[in-house]
Amino acid sequence: MTRFVSAIPRASSVVAWVLVLVLPFATLSACGEAAPAEPLKLGLLTYISEGSAQNAQDRQRAFHLAIAHLNQAGGVFGRPVEAVVADTQLDPDTAVAEARRLIDHEGVHGIVGPSSSANSFPVAERVAGPSGIPFISPAAGTSRLTEADDNDFFFRLTLSQRAYGPALAQLTRERGFRNVGVLYRDDLWGQGLAETFAQAWEGSLKPVAVEIGQTDIADAVRESAVGGAEALVVMLFPDEAVVAVREALELGVYEQFVWGSALRNLDLVSAIGAVALADTYGIGSSAPGELTPAWEASFVEAYGEPPVGSFALEVYDATIALALAAQAGKSTNGAVIRDHLRAVGSPPGESIEPGPDGVARALAALADGREIVFNGASGPLQWDANGDLRRGHLGVWRYTADGRIEDVRRILYET
Repeated sequence: MTRFVSAIPRASSVVAWVLVLVLPFATLSACGEAAPAEPLKLGLLTYISEGSAQNAQDRQRAFHLAIAHLNQAGGVFGRPVEAVVADTQLDPDTAVAEARRLIDHEGVHGIVGPSSSANSFPVAERVAGPSGIPFISPAAGTSRLTEADDNDFFFRLTLSQRAYGPALAQLTRERGFRNVGVLYRDDLWGQGLAETFAQAWEGSLKPVAVEIGQTDIADAVRESAVGGAEALVVMLFPDEAVVAVREALELGVYEQFVWGSALRNLDLVSAIGAVALADTYGIGSSAPGELTPAWEASFVEAYGEPPVGSFALEVYDATIALALAAQAGKSTNGAVIRDHLRAVGSPPGESIEPGPDGVARALAALADGREIVFNGASGPLQWDANGDLRRGHLGVWRYTADGRIEDVRRILYET
């Protein structure tokens, strides 16, 4: 049964920090000379050259911050942790090729990503399962991943669209709308979100698909408004949403918007203007909660500002989870890491909070043979047999008149 309950030096300095922290990791060679210990190598597979620059920046920052925290705490069973980043370009074939490159040529032992649903499904079936390397997507919400043929090597740290769709429908009703248009991206993510939204929606609805790469969205906007829609529910990626919302405003078709899970993004404010977006609400990835002050402080210390883009918390948690699973199994073997992932985030065990001190405590406890429950910055890390979260949080947020994103509340989801 499912239920909802409402409820830094700059990046270059962080890279230098990671390098300094790696230096102490050395062993004696047969000749008595210091030789570096073989590292645990973790990859980040995300979009960089395509898609939201803000999301890409915050996710890379969160990844490197996690690596820094792990090395600051002494690494994983005497080994430093190394980072490798790859660009999916928001293209499934590129994502598959880059995932294979990370494994075959870079020698990574675990991968955070991909970010999108359209990239995650082929990577899960064509790379994760056959390679025996664990993947944790921070952001892929498609329900199809639940049944992916991945040999239990693909996990995710965002809730399924079975959670997002009903929560978005609930928020839309709370905003007072009973007749809405929907524009959705015509891929696995958009189709799934539109479907689960429609299943939970009790009013009038006109959904319209937007093809990937479609540059003229005016006709789709007009079609969605047929029947007197009061608001537009936008289930697009940021670049597409900018085009759609501009056309909706210029045509005078919509003044009210509700945002899908990819649109917690200040790129929209820069492109459209704060006044036009003020007091419009969205459902997105989890906002920082009561367990995250130390994590937030470390992020700001490293980068001078908190993350604004979506799923940065989940990237950090996925990186830490892979390392803790390696520590628990005392191995860099992919199957061993996979087999310990569920244990480091689920009871019983010592409760661990995110941030540099929490990571150090977790590594020390596991080194002593004790059990832990790592409570992530994004929420619980409790996976079911399909690699889906058993429980987690979504965030309700809004755009403000002065051009900020304000977190309104968290929604607890449990199955």
